[in-house]
Amino acid sequence: MIEQVTPRDLPAWLARARTEGEAPLLLDCREPAEWHAASVRADGAELLQMPMHSIPPRLHELDKDRPVAVLCHHGGRSMQVAMFLAQRGFARVANIAGGIDAWSLQVDPTVPRY
Repeated sequence: MIEQVTPRDLPAWLARARTEGEAPLLLDCREPAEWHAASVRADGAELLQMPMHSIPPRLHELDKDRPVAVLCHHGGRSMQVAMFLAQRGFARVANIAGGIDAWSLQVDPTVPRY
């Protein structure tokens, strides 16, 4: 089962992931136009923007042992990506429930909602 993490709880998830080894990855699987409309940073995580459709051919660029939290607009695409990664042996994957929209509501209201 894929772990669900709200934007509000993401800092604690990232802190736990850091204590287990490598720095976590925040994988934003939205499209480039969406990144331009609204973007976020998470302290303690590297941000990688990789559209959902590009992940299968670029899978080799991702470390299976690195904790990955996946972000999209509302949480649907990120859940699909998280399941895809987990099925391919990624050790620690979480879906950011509610996506960047929930991030704006729960964490940072300056992040535009679209």
